[in-house]
Amino acid sequence: MIALGCDHAGLDLKKEIIKYLDANDIAYKDFGTNSYDSCDYPVFAKLVANSILNGESQKGILICGTGIGISISANKFKGIRAALCSDTFSAHATREHNDANILAMGARVIGSGLAIDIVKTFLSTPFSNEQKHIARINQIEN
Repeated sequence: MIALGCDHAGLDLKKEIIKYLDANDIAYKDFGTNSYDSCDYPVFAKLVANSILNGESQKGILICGTGIGISISANKFKGIRAALCSDTFSAHATREHNDANILAMGARVIGSGLAIDIVKTFLSTPFSNEQKHIARINQIEN
């Protein structure tokens, strides 16, 4: 399952991602927001991070205006590796090398077409399981 979360700035892009997930029968849980009223992105970062940490979800997608604040918020949780991606190369590399479990994007930075390509790449790229990458992740975690 994929955990989704956004603030008011990311709502339209989240709706586009939901269309993609629905069309491809990818299970998800939407943690909000579902309003254009101003709200605080750390709330949604915490909900998505906790869904991953408690095993309810395997990966997450977070969206705010730039993707910066929401990724910083998610990375405060031990065991979360949120990666802000604005291109498919970074999405591929962060899954393959960092075993990132949350994709963060900026709705004011990228368009929906590119965002969908980034989501596809992030969700379909496996972790390499190479020892050098495992060692680096262990250094991050400890």
